[in-house]
Amino acid sequence: MISALKSQALLNETVGAGYLERRWPPALKEVGAWPLAGLRQSFLNGALTRLMDPDAVLRHKIVEFVGQGDFGLASGHRPDGTYGRIWYREAMAPEEVSFEADVFLLTKAKAQALKVKVEPEPTPGPSPEPGPQPLPWSTPGPSPEPTPEPVPASHSHTLHLVGTIPPEAWNRLGIKVLPKLRTGNDLRVDVDLSVSLNTELVRSMVSELRQILQDLDLEGRLRIEPDEGV
Repeated sequence: MISALKSQALLNETVGAGYLERRWPPALKEVGAWPLAGLRQSFLNGALTRLMDPDAVLRHKIVEFVGQGDFGLASGHRPDGTYGRIWYREAMAPEEVSFEADVFLLTKAKAQALKVKVEPEPTPGPSPEPGPQPLPWSTPGPSPEPTPEPVPASHSHTLHLVGTIPPEAWNRLGIKVLPKLRTGNDLRVDVDLSVSLNTELVRSMVSELRQILQDLDLEGRLRIEPDEGV
């Protein structure tokens, strides 16, 4: 069975940089950042080619891609669009490749642009002009103490985002909205997803969803609730 899948290009032992460039999600091309959690899931759900061992292959290949300059890797997304840590054309440990929503595979152009922002070239400044020297007999007086300005009292407010999100905006929600909300405290995300399926597809869908939740270590946090008769 494995040989038959390999012969039809439905199962592979590795993946190349060119393949990921061609399959980069259109919704993520503008931002140039692909969350590793979503990248891994694409190999598990069949959106991309199946791999014998997706986690091991992706960790090894991403380290290789970053070292060669094919892609970059970033973590710790900030509200201004930068990241706390960026790897590009440098050696890195495979342990840094974590399949989490806050770790991103960057396109080559995005990684180069961010590296320029993070590591600006030093520019020599003008030499300081010598200031006037005090006269020998002048004695500076004590400087007046500045009057502290009153600090406004801080209040805590809670924001709620409620509504329906179309499928084409899901990736952008995870990239732009959730990192923005993480700058506050006590962020909580409640999920309520529903889909209609034919009777013959329900059992297989439930089985696949349970496996996915197990892979994402979310079994205890998300539950599947089929209707009666399933």
